[in-house]
Amino acid sequence: MKKAFLLTVIILSFLSIEGFSQCAMCRATVESNLSEGRGTIGTGLNFGILYLLSAPYLLVGAIIFFWFKVGKKELKERQELDKRLSEIYKN
Repeated sequence: MKKAFLLTVIILSFLSIEGFSQCAMCRATVESNLSEGRGTIGTGLNFGILYLLSAPYLLVGAIIFFWFKVGKKELKERQELDKRLSEIYKN
């Protein structure tokens, strides 16, 4: 039960709908553009921040995927080798 709760909290902490953390210069640029009536720059800037945020997560995900794939292949080879050795020493 504790593991499920902890996992849920971790997942929900990464699933934020809006990101309010921007650097001071970015925030000032967006606020000045919004006060002038131009909201498109702020939207583009927010999408750019989210794009840059997603790159490390995709990279880590790809590393984990390939690590798992290689590990599974090595496990299969070890099992085949153990099977052959057990057949040899059985006889």
